[in-house]
Amino acid sequence: MSPRDLMGAALRGLTANKLRSLLTVLGVSIGVGAVIVLVAVGNGSGKAVQDRLEAMGTNLLTVSTTGGGGGFVRGQAGPANQQYSLTLDDATALADKNLAPDVASVAPVMTSSGTATNGDTSYTVNQVIGTTPAYMPATNTPVQIGSSFTQADVDTSQRVILLGQTAATELFTRPASAVGQTIKLGAVDFTVLGVLASKDSTGFNDPNATAIVPITTLRATQAGYGALSQIVVQAAGQDRVDTAQAEVTQLLTARHQVPATETSPFRITNSAQILQTSQDTAATFTALLATVAAISLVVGGIGVTNIMLVTVTERTREIGIRKALGARRRTILGQFLIEATLLSLIGGAVGVGAALIVTRFQLAGVQPVLVPSSIGLALGVSAAVGLFFGSMPAHRAAGLRPIDALRHE
Repeated sequence: MSPRDLMGAALRGLTANKLRSLLTVLGVSIGVGAVIVLVAVGNGSGKAVQDRLEAMGTNLLTVSTTGGGGGFVRGQAGPANQQYSLTLDDATALADKNLAPDVASVAPVMTSSGTATNGDTSYTVNQVIGTTPAYMPATNTPVQIGSSFTQADVDTSQRVILLGQTAATELFTRPASAVGQTIKLGAVDFTVLGVLASKDSTGFNDPNATAIVPITTLRATQAGYGALSQIVVQAAGQDRVDTAQAEVTQLLTARHQVPATETSPFRITNSAQILQTSQDTAATFTALLATVAAISLVVGGIGVTNIMLVTVTERTREIGIRKALGARRRTILGQFLIEATLLSLIGGAVGVGAALIVTRFQLAGVQPVLVPSSIGLALGVSAAVGLFFGSMPAHRAAGLRPIDALRHE
């Protein structure tokens, strides 16, 4: 028989039991669609985390103390070991181009909390950040409405404030109306200079429920004159992050006279390393999802085996007649392999179509990112599933002896 005749015979065999063939196709399509969708979800999740980290800048270093010596809230004591506490003098030293030539900018940070009040409306700001103007560009925290404070405001301890989107909405309903208004933070009046651009949430805390004030003002009115929570350092370029980190470590170790035998009391977080770690984690997560989805594809393959075994059993007499009339072993083998492969390929095509539709929508808060290679891979795997799981029934059919097949009832 010619290939065309074999294809026609295979199609007639499949259409003879439409419901059975349809259910088999459905099993394969679910497996293929699950693989494509879950890989897309994994990639989408990884891309979302990557975008958030890249938005912060991949040349960012965050310096803190390993003992947590940092954020101060009024009434709280400072870290036990003041020798290793971060200070404004440390920030000034790190900004010195002679001491740290690969550092582009430095922003000291203190944190506090307080209740903001606008008339009869009050809102608890869980994170009040005291810093300098360099903090906003370094951490990609732009002002959307109004303007930022200046270094002159820091030098003169001006009582000005920048509100996050959530804080501005809670206090003024319309964020645009907040600029120029006076609010109380605790018992101190602050003039709202601007409203920060909205940020995506990266955890349980709302990054927009914040306020930023000059660090000198926070020290004078809220947090006292304790240690810094952290120092934000921006390297001069992505290729100079590691060098800048080494300079920061060496400078702080020397300034605080840390003995060589002691573990460094300073924790320096490299955003580029965090980004790489997140990418590796996302790749592992995607691989795990694909493996789980592949199980359903294997189940679909078992369904192909089952349907083909039933088909061979039902058509045993037909096979015997064809072999008695001179049909070759390879002809019988080819027909049943084509039937199994067609079932898998049709199921794969249906699964790809369903996956293309599903990935247009957000799933569990994640926008799936379709990987073109996963489509080709899924179709290739579905064809391989048909060949692999259809080979045993096909060989069984081809190996039937004509006399035994003709006796079959």
